[in-house]
Parts: sequence; structure tokens; C-alpha cells
Amino acid sequence: MSFIKEFREFAVKGNVVDMAVGIVIGAAFGKIVSSFVGDVLMPPIGLLLGGVNFTGLKITLKQAAGEVPAVTLNYGTFIQTIMDFTIIAFAIFLVVKAINRLKQKQEEAPAALAPTNEEKLLAEIRDLLKAR
Repeated sequence: MSFIKEFREFAVKGNVVDMAVGIVIGAAFGKIVSSFVGDVLMPPIGLLLGGVNFTGLKITLKQAAGEVPAVTLNYGTFIQTIMDFTIIAFAIFLVVKAINRLKQKQEEAPAALAPTNEEKLLAEIRDLLKAR
């Protein structure tokens, strides 16, 4: 299964445990990720796109009148939130993928098998022969 396909399945069809991990990690690191995206990733992307600051992108639906503030559609903030979500989901995907890989290795490792009755009898016969 390709890496991209596996990530897409995780992000779209994740099970309850994956979602719980995402909520906990997302809440715990939300501010860090928001700062990383807003302060580190988005400025270069905005520079590449001609100096665009995504959080400042908005459409004014109604101008301010006196003390009534303007009504705006802040689609730049929405773009920023989508970037935050994508980075958080990808980071959690990598953590869950690593955990699943560890679980798989543990399942593949052969467990120490207890000797069968036949093996016990053969060991006793060997020991008796050695004692003679």
C-alpha cells in the first residue's frame, strides 16, 4: 500500500482509537502547530505567492458604519485552519503508523513455546541414558 494512500485512508476513515489520539494530540499541540504553520510555514508560502498573508485574506460583505464593525468573510483564516489540520493529521498518522509497525513486529515474534509431552519424555530418556 502506498504511503499517500495509507495516509488518505487514515485521515478519512480513521477508527475510534485513531480519532481519540488525534483529538488528544491535536488539543495538546494545537498552539504549537498553529504557531509553526502561522509563523514558520505560511510566510514563505505567502512570499512565493507574491507576499500574500493568508490570515489577512477576507471579503468585506458590509462596510463599517459608525460604531458597527464591518461584516467580513475571513477565508484566509479558514485556509490557515486547513493547513493546521493537515499538519496535525499527518503528524498523528506518523505516530499511529509507528505504533502499528511496533505491534506488528511483536505479533510476528515467535513466543517461547513450552516443551510438548513428547519432548519432555525424550529429555527424561536422554537424562537417564547420561546417568548410566
